[in-house]
Amino acid sequence: MRVNPMTSGGSANAIDAKLDFKMMSDENGTVMMHWLPEVMFFDMRYSPLIAAMFPQGSNYNGMTVMPLMDANTFIAQVVFPYAHPGLSSPEILEKKAAPEIAKKIQYDDRFIPLQMQYDGGISTVKYVEHGTIYKEMLLAVVQDFGQAGAGLWKNRSTLCFRAPENEFETWIPVFMTVIGSVQMNMQWVIGEFQGQVQRNQIQQETLDQIRKLDNEIVENQRKTNAQINHDMFLNLTGQEEYVNPYTKQTETGSNEWNYRWVNSNNELIYTNDMNYNPNTDQTVNQTEYKLSPVKKR
Repeated sequence: MRVNPMTSGGSANAIDAKLDFKMMSDENGTVMMHWLPEVMFFDMRYSPLIAAMFPQGSNYNGMTVMPLMDANTFIAQVVFPYAHPGLSSPEILEKKAAPEIAKKIQYDDRFIPLQMQYDGGISTVKYVEHGTIYKEMLLAVVQDFGQAGAGLWKNRSTLCFRAPENEFETWIPVFMTVIGSVQMNMQWVIGEFQGQVQRNQIQQETLDQIRKLDNEIVENQRKTNAQINHDMFLNLTGQEEYVNPYTKQTETGSNEWNYRWVNSNNELIYTNDMNYNPNTDQTVNQTEYKLSPVKKR
């Protein structure tokens, strides 16, 4: 979606498109993955002359006035309340810094002519909703626009995934498979970014540089996405690289099973049974499956 600057009180969050996307196992989201939108905030400590007119929580040019915070504080104070409105504060099981995620985002932004700071965090929480005890992992990167931004900051790569506490670990391979399957439409991404540059009135030279970097961005984004997925979830589960026998491309998947089958529609079957063949399984009712071998290293 896009924010309407006429109804949001300003244009700061109307520059880029917003993604607020959930994948749920049922209408209650018993098992759920939630991608949260990237939102601009403003820290008034950089603007003492007008700070009294815009207290914390007020609107300044379409942004919520809020002090800059580290990623795990942002998760606790903003992400969880946004994702679960009305719930009380959860029990924090673990929180830790995620510098590897922040570095990947910083590398993606290397062509932006601003000196910015990035902080990544991962928090694992426990809470009760509608009588069910949930375990949830929340990830976020906080981006500080620095001195040139004079108080501007935003969240990046914000993702939550949950399941009932006693099932959470068994769902991790599924979460990994879903995240590993995401493919960016780089033509749209580049066009979107160029539009943001235009709306933000950044110098024309930057647009020229972006056009020259198109091919590099496409390849780098593919590699970076795969690396982010690997680093982000390294502490949760092992990952494996497979070769798709149809496309001959390398794909990231779970290593929780010994065998991976794929058909021409990119539908996957994982199994530990060396004698299992989905092409002879009448419940599958398809004969186009081929083994997807582990990529040689």
